[in-house]
Amino acid sequence: MPIKLPEDLPAYSVLSREGVMVMGEDRAARQDIRPLRIGLLNLMPRKIQTETQFARLIGATPLQIDLQLIRMTEHQTRNTAAEHMQAFYRPFQEVRHERFDGLIITGAPIEHLPYEEVTYWDELREVFDWTQTNVHSTFGVCWGGMAMAYHFHGTPKHMLPAKAFGCFRHANRAPASPYLNGFSDDCIVPVSRWTEMKRDEMQAAGLSVLLDSWEVGPCLVEDVAHRALYIFNHLEYDSTTLGEEYERDVEAGKDIAVPVNYFPGDDPRLPPLNRWRSHAHLLYGNWINQIYQTTPFDPDDIGKGPAEAARAAAR
Repeated sequence: MPIKLPEDLPAYSVLSREGVMVMGEDRAARQDIRPLRIGLLNLMPRKIQTETQFARLIGATPLQIDLQLIRMTEHQTRNTAAEHMQAFYRPFQEVRHERFDGLIITGAPIEHLPYEEVTYWDELREVFDWTQTNVHSTFGVCWGGMAMAYHFHGTPKHMLPAKAFGCFRHANRAPASPYLNGFSDDCIVPVSRWTEMKRDEMQAAGLSVLLDSWEVGPCLVEDVAHRALYIFNHLEYDSTTLGEEYERDVEAGKDIAVPVNYFPGDDPRLPPLNRWRSHAHLLYGNWINQIYQTTPFDPDDIGKGPAEAARAAAR
């Protein structure tokens, strides 16, 4: 089954050329099934690139996905055209009374700020609480996952002496987890961050570390109590994303090292090889499959406890 996207969204044509099955509103309306409703709260500056990356992954499953693009209500982006935001995004306050089978909360390049100093922190905390009543499963990515863990568990982020930047090998710590179905014993994951989460603090908070690295710490963490996954790294990245970040920093005169284990022979003149694509599709495909297996058939029952949902079904 394809992912349902507006036909004039840039991701529609990009994914069509790549062979990903996509469909417009009219074709989707003629299919007699309930699509999974997945929200993408996009906090990244380059929104078109980010929405395409996630649409590519969640659109590769056999299920029909209805992707809804969401933004913070008052925050205005300076890196994406206002026309694009107006055409394709809805503010959180407009969707807060709706229910979603899944929600992805992206990262944001604001790691240096204390959470409380982020201009939209109060509304983001409202989003986190809203996921407990209106979202079946939430996936927090990089800073978004760190912020969510901090909100629910008080686990802090820690500044690194240098940017964790490159492709790092991660160990599969929970091979029986349905989210790691099909994963190798270890895998390569792109990393780009100035902060880290501590393994012992994650575990002390009752969180399960599913993937981690001895070099860059926890990567994928499950929060069963809040029906959430947190990934602190970037399996969704394109082959060239780390290279583009490196080039931007070099052009800006920043003191940045060549991303580790990314360019062949660590030579920026050579094109990088993508060694994480298959695990990216596995992870997000497994997440979508778990949502499909466990989400209520009636969207109105999303967020309800088992007893409450059973009473609603009996009425």
